[in-house]
Amino acid sequence: MEEAGQSREEISAQMLSSCPNRARRKCSLSRTAGLTGREGQVARGSRDDSSPQEPCYLRNMISKCRWKLLAMLAFVLVVMVWYSISREDRYIELFYFPILEKKEPCLQGEAERKVSKLFGNYSQEQPIFLQLKDYFWVKTPSAYELPYGTKGSEDLLLRVLAITSYSIPESIQRLKCRRCVVVGNGHRLRNSLLGEAINKYDVVIRLNNAPVAGYEGDVGSKTTMRLFYPESAHFNPKVEDNPDTLLVLVAFKAMDFHWIESILSDKKRVRKGFWKQPPLIWDVNPKQIRILNPFFMEIAADKLLRLPMQQPHKIKQKPTTGLLAITLALHLCDLVHIAGFGYPDAQNKKESIHYYEQITIKSMAWSGHNVSQEALAIKRMLEIGAVKNLTYF
Repeated sequence: MEEAGQSREEISAQMLSSCPNRARRKCSLSRTAGLTGREGQVARGSRDDSSPQEPCYLRNMISKCRWKLLAMLAFVLVVMVWYSISREDRYIELFYFPILEKKEPCLQGEAERKVSKLFGNYSQEQPIFLQLKDYFWVKTPSAYELPYGTKGSEDLLLRVLAITSYSIPESIQRLKCRRCVVVGNGHRLRNSLLGEAINKYDVVIRLNNAPVAGYEGDVGSKTTMRLFYPESAHFNPKVEDNPDTLLVLVAFKAMDFHWIESILSDKKRVRKGFWKQPPLIWDVNPKQIRILNPFFMEIAADKLLRLPMQQPHKIKQKPTTGLLAITLALHLCDLVHIAGFGYPDAQNKKESIHYYEQITIKSMAWSGHNVSQEALAIKRMLEIGAVKNLTYF
């Protein structure tokens, strides 16, 4: 009966002594939950006084230093924002050239002087277009085959040069300073509203079969030169070009000379040897046709893309018509601007690469063009100021 009559204080003490340290707090709470009045207050007071303090140094440190941490975070955010803005400004400065109301000062030979940092002494004065006398009267064999030279294709070329021309229009020759724009075919031209600005340049160079009709507000309507190869020739050139537009053939293979000769001389058409069927009827004036000097293909491949001239692979890497057109412009013009260059990111597989049709970057897989390497080459030209961009790149 005496054991049964033990005081509640003694029973509580025994319970606490049997609890682990971490559990004693719970035991104390359960004990004191049954106590009321002064006994409960004394029991809680005696327990609180005797129990060890819970570790809280980390919480105290964070509490005391919270304002310092917030200040450091704010500083880091400010630095990140400043860096991003400065990089964006630099990006715009290098790769984007907004249209100005007044013409940019044009200095004769300025473009070629700047690009000499890339071309070096390798780039000397070269004829833009091939002419008959260079092959008929002077027997100077080319060092490379097409597209970097004419080795092995001289006989075909002679027949083509006999019915075409090579002169640069007098309206361009008499200019003291030639302002040129190379209009690419990129998707970023869509809704650009650059048409009016593009028409103001002295020389407007276009590529392949890129249309003008229906897109005049974005790409303009003036075409001084159009670079093409048989597979990229527009089936009705009079629709997309001006009456005085020069159609400049970029020959990638000997069959290209066969095609242009059969068209201009109305001979039996060549149907094989092309990756895509070129036009079999092509309504053009032979005096509008020019044959681009393969020198520009060679220098674009060698100096801009570091490609070997002799490539053993079946599908050889070669510059695009766009990069070739920029290289040509840097030798023909004193001021060179570009628009509509650049491809979507490789991850963006659904965005069109052209402003006028829905084909994606996947179509470039077997083209023999290294678009990433070409992007770096164009960025180098932008950085040194040899060309300026009318669209973002």
